[in-house]
Amino acid sequence: MKLSQFKYVLPKNLIAKVPKTPRDACRLMVIDREKQSLQTFKFMDIINYVNEGDVIVLNDTKVFPARLFGAKEKTKAKIEVFLLRQLSVVENIWDVVVDPARKVRIGNRIFFNKNLFCEVIDNTTSRGRIVRFNIKDDFGKIIDRLGKTPLPPYIKRESTEKDRETYQTVYAKNVGSVAAPAAGLHFTKELLKKIEKKGVKIAYITLHIGLGTFRLVEVEDLSKHRMDSEFFEISKENSDMINDAIHKRKKIISIGTSVARALESSVITGKNVRPSKGWTDKFIHPPQSMAIVHKLVTNFHTPQSTMLMLTCSMVERDLLMKAYKKAIKDNYRFLAYGDAMIIV
Repeated sequence: MKLSQFKYVLPKNLIAKVPKTPRDACRLMVIDREKQSLQTFKFMDIINYVNEGDVIVLNDTKVFPARLFGAKEKTKAKIEVFLLRQLSVVENIWDVVVDPARKVRIGNRIFFNKNLFCEVIDNTTSRGRIVRFNIKDDFGKIIDRLGKTPLPPYIKRESTEKDRETYQTVYAKNVGSVAAPAAGLHFTKELLKKIEKKGVKIAYITLHIGLGTFRLVEVEDLSKHRMDSEFFEISKENSDMINDAIHKRKKIISIGTSVARALESSVITGKNVRPSKGWTDKFIHPPQSMAIVHKLVTNFHTPQSTMLMLTCSMVERDLLMKAYKKAIKDNYRFLAYGDAMIIV
């Protein structure tokens, strides 16, 4: 398939800027592949599409306040430093993106307060830099205090203190993402308890989502696109739970495209999930299909995005595009703070 086959017009007014309250009150479109049907419910009704013995798989990554605002040592020019990932714990070296990049060169120091600064030690991309922070102890606590929540670039507003809670799943645990696993934002603790009470098992994986999730594909031939690598981990306990359900012919429900990427990246041969820890740049798109995932819960994605293409590996393109057309007509809310779908 080609890039142009994933193009559609997304009205800007349908991009959700704030989440629904409560979380599970958003809409849920049910795409039935066998019946070729589309139905609309509330997200809380997802409980009707999971059964005893099935396994729901959640991404327990936690978004950290990655946006820091400082000033250059001599000129006092204002600089934003966007933390991507820590490269060295011992020296507290980070891979970052800076803005405006033209003002930031190797050797520059950027101060965030009178005690905390970073020094630029290398360039990576046009806006990318490698920096070393002067403070190592309690650095996480410092970032929590000084940093701002990194909302997606399509949400055209500044983040607030409230976003620290709402742009985070209720089960977030392992710090490392600069973007939330959006499909998981719809779950409340109460809904998860109801699902467990029904006899559905809940497994957790970790995949730290990077800025590459927002990068659009720019090549018509999809085989030439390269994904950014993201760190993921699947424990033996959780892989055993998933494999046991597969053996018993139960369904594996992936909550989000990040979960699907992690699960599918852990498979070498057959239909079993291996305990895994490492980096994945796996790009899932048609005509590929899923080896592990039976049902997928996801949000409505931007045109020509890798998440849209992954979704199309679960359901034929014509039916998915029909679903998107209906969503636009019915004023569904799109993207991270928007509504959801489940493909059954």
